[in-house]
Amino acid sequence: MKSLLSSKPLQRSVLALLIGATSALAAATDIHVVSSGGFAAAYKTLAPEFEKKTGHKLISGWGPSMGETPQAIPNRLQRGEHIDVVIMVGDSLDKLVAAGKVSKTEHKLLALSRIGLAVKAGAPRPDISNLDAFKRTLLTAHSVVYSDSASGVFLSTKLFKRLGIDQQMAYKGRMIPAEPVGQVVARGDAEIGLQQISELKPVKGIDIIGPIPEEAQQLTPFSAGVVVGAHEAEAAKELVHFLASPEAQAAIKASGLDPAPR
Repeated sequence: MKSLLSSKPLQRSVLALLIGATSALAAATDIHVVSSGGFAAAYKTLAPEFEKKTGHKLISGWGPSMGETPQAIPNRLQRGEHIDVVIMVGDSLDKLVAAGKVSKTEHKLLALSRIGLAVKAGAPRPDISNLDAFKRTLLTAHSVVYSDSASGVFLSTKLFKRLGIDQQMAYKGRMIPAEPVGQVVARGDAEIGLQQISELKPVKGIDIIGPIPEEAQQLTPFSAGVVVGAHEAEAAKELVHFLASPEAQAAIKASGLDPAPR
């Protein structure tokens, strides 16, 4: 009996499969990504799904969307770090697009984020059920911390002034660079922490009281974009489109973010 492999049509089919597999391996590549903390939880869930689906490998880093720390995404791009995709606050990404650092066409809105309030686990739960209660909570707290990124900048430069408590917050409030606000609260180094809910949720040792009142709220957009001059531009586009696809929405919602409206 002749071997099955002696069949020429079968040989051609096997050869085609081998060529296809080799091409897929050749196409798979490393994509260097830097994400800000607000989208980090969703990204960590979605990254393995993308790698499994495409064969690409994600090399991930973290940094705030703005600020003076070396880890801040604009500063990393300014230094010329090898980055293919950035995921960050939308307003900050728009500035990078205008500066020619991120592609004008290959960037997408991914999610919207709300600011939340947290205390150390087991501590009394302050009242933030309405704007007056939230204001009283801030005024009676011994210490309040917030991030050096979008939410903290909004609080310290706009909201506290609008509530008429900017002078009081000047001595009891503190901006935290390069560390999750929730960790400061969990250690007991601050009574109250304010940050994006999606950044508070992964931190152990805190209780998230909830989002701050809508009248005090700022919806922060998070977007992803392909860096101009990316080493792996095509693979980077795949990632951006995947993160903005319906496939990603469940993970985005579970992380504490609202998926971007479609």
